[in-house]
Amino acid sequence: MSEKIIVVGANHAGTACIKQILSLNPEAEVVVYDKNSNISFLGCGMAIWIGNQITTGDGLFYASKETLEARGAKVIMETEITSVDYKNKTITFRDKDGEEGTDCYDKLVLATGSSPIWPPVPGIDLPNIQRAKIYQDAVKAIDQIRNDPSIRKVTVIGAGYIGAELAEAYTLQGREVTLIDALDRILGTHFDRDFSEIMAQRLREKGIRIRLGERAERFEGSTRVEKVITDKGEYETDLVMFCIGFRPNSQLGGDHLKRFRNGAFEVNLRQQTSDPDVYAIGDCATVFDNSIGQTSYIALATNAVRSGLVAAFNICGLDSESLGVQGSSALSLFGLKMVCTGQTVETAAQAGIEALATDFTDLQKPAFMTEAAVNPEVKIRIVYRRDNHVVIGAQLLSEYDMSAAIHMFSLAIQEQVTLERLALLDIFFMPHFNQPYNYITMAALQGVLRQD
Repeated sequence: MSEKIIVVGANHAGTACIKQILSLNPEAEVVVYDKNSNISFLGCGMAIWIGNQITTGDGLFYASKETLEARGAKVIMETEITSVDYKNKTITFRDKDGEEGTDCYDKLVLATGSSPIWPPVPGIDLPNIQRAKIYQDAVKAIDQIRNDPSIRKVTVIGAGYIGAELAEAYTLQGREVTLIDALDRILGTHFDRDFSEIMAQRLREKGIRIRLGERAERFEGSTRVEKVITDKGEYETDLVMFCIGFRPNSQLGGDHLKRFRNGAFEVNLRQQTSDPDVYAIGDCATVFDNSIGQTSYIALATNAVRSGLVAAFNICGLDSESLGVQGSSALSLFGLKMVCTGQTVETAAQAGIEALATDFTDLQKPAFMTEAAVNPEVKIRIVYRRDNHVVIGAQLLSEYDMSAAIHMFSLAIQEQVTLERLALLDIFFMPHFNQPYNYITMAALQGVLRQD
């Protein structure tokens, strides 16, 4: 008799897990609960939709209730799991009409994701103060920007990836944008200061007003938000997008499941929680960060998908372990592209690792390829441990799409490649693509030859 598997949540991690289980075992009994009315929305597409870089959000979904049920799952939408009895292996749920019920499981997969941080700032419940996460948030934002000409000034609070992308999006729509962050620079957890400042300057050149080292203390307005008050100033606004980070949705763990310091479910490399019959995947769970050699929390769709696959393999009886993650990510704003993986010099220090960096800036192609539009400069930084020269991070910036290079650096971190080995890596040369002594080789060689 096959086991019954309940999956709670069907976005990136949940969808990957469900599909993989049914691919490995088409006869498996898989029951899916999701409290939303849609699944698999690519939230990273919200900003490009707002900025009219795509004309519709239809392509931002990669699964649906119908496609999962066609594979053999039973999918129950708009139904929230209110509690779990881990001893008796049952869940309690409430549907959109308020009706309650219970269900039982042999294996439980928690793919409950994360929610935007929503601090108790006075006035935060005023109309036109919004989150940026799910499909409904995107639809609301699109409707406003297309149909409400009174929205002229937009304030984005939080200058991480989402905030910076939204600042670009509203600027492309002709709005006056103010970007506020409590840190003293944008993109502070992803790039070192000299990299992030280059992007900040690009945003300023496009008319975005950046206010750093400021915290929102309250919001004021009558029928809707009209003013943002920080600890250093005040700004008139017609709309506020609040995106200062996310918290894992781990309330269902109760006192039964072990938690990480930020509340996420702690899992092993098989995605099992402290209860071996309960798996946690995606943004509600921890990951193993190879760049620091420790359990950590990195909320990325790519990590979520891989965690879903690993859980599915083990649920289906395969002995599979996660290879860990590096936190690879990228963004492109006003044509300027930035990619990164692993640690920055600053985040390495916060993790107790003494790190060095080797930088190099050069043209993407040989100088005789003189067309400026196709031969821009690339700035690279490789971050490595001082004690053993193992690579633990990389950052690249250019007008050129050099993003594929970050995959190699991700693998280098995973496999603990040293700077010396990277300097002698066999990298092809062809003038249409790169230089004979390209910036990867030159940055690594420069680091190897340094004396400190």
